[in-house]
Amino acid sequence: MEMRADNILQVRDLTVKVEDKIILESINLELRAGESYIVFGPNGSGKTSLIHAIMGIPPFEVVSGEIIFMGRDISKLNVYERASLGLSIGFQHPPEIRGIKLGDLLKICLGRDRHYTFSKEEQAMIESFRLTEFLDRDINVAFSGGERKRAEILQAIFLKPRLLFLDEPDSGVDIDSLKLIADELQRYLEESGSAALIITHKGDILNHIKSKYACIIMNGKSHCFNDPIKIYNEIRENGYQHCISCNMRRKEGWYV
Repeated sequence: MEMRADNILQVRDLTVKVEDKIILESINLELRAGESYIVFGPNGSGKTSLIHAIMGIPPFEVVSGEIIFMGRDISKLNVYERASLGLSIGFQHPPEIRGIKLGDLLKICLGRDRHYTFSKEEQAMIESFRLTEFLDRDINVAFSGGERKRAEILQAIFLKPRLLFLDEPDSGVDIDSLKLIADELQRYLEESGSAALIITHKGDILNHIKSKYACIIMNGKSHCFNDPIKIYNEIRENGYQHCISCNMRRKEGWYV
């Protein structure tokens, strides 16, 4: 795969292990500026392992291959170094954090101290996420699923990442929250030229976010395609195994 000028991330023949077990083998994918990339796969297939490995979260260890971020191989960097370069991750189940207010965490994401006053633009963003009344509450404590996800995506946007990983952002989220999250994420990607890698099991987010590219992770290997909606419909109708072996698979470039 050749490196394109608009590539944010390029994963080349990536093989990953945990302890002595290979869990991902020969993974290839690209994320381009201003776009999102969808990852499908059954439970236990390696989807979450993939984003953790790219992010550098232990105990995932790169055996071979490259992780090229903004033209630089980051496969030897630790998670803190990768985060400082502009990588950010959202988890499937954002944890409760007692003793820290959401408003204070948002200020940290902005690189400010707790005495900082949000700008009018930042206040408007918080209001658009319907989180103004949550600023003085402990992070995620007694939050609904939709409220947790809204808070997490807002934190990510305030960090201004160049590459954002989202693990099942449509899981346990009400329809209104999902549309809000997807709309704001889409706007951020287009305006900033950043990219997002999105894991989805249900596929609901595809109704709201624009994405041209997708792949299936199955048995630790990638099977790539270029139309998320068609792939998702095929999965629902015929299952993963049929989908990865059907004639929808592309035979050119990085879609192989």
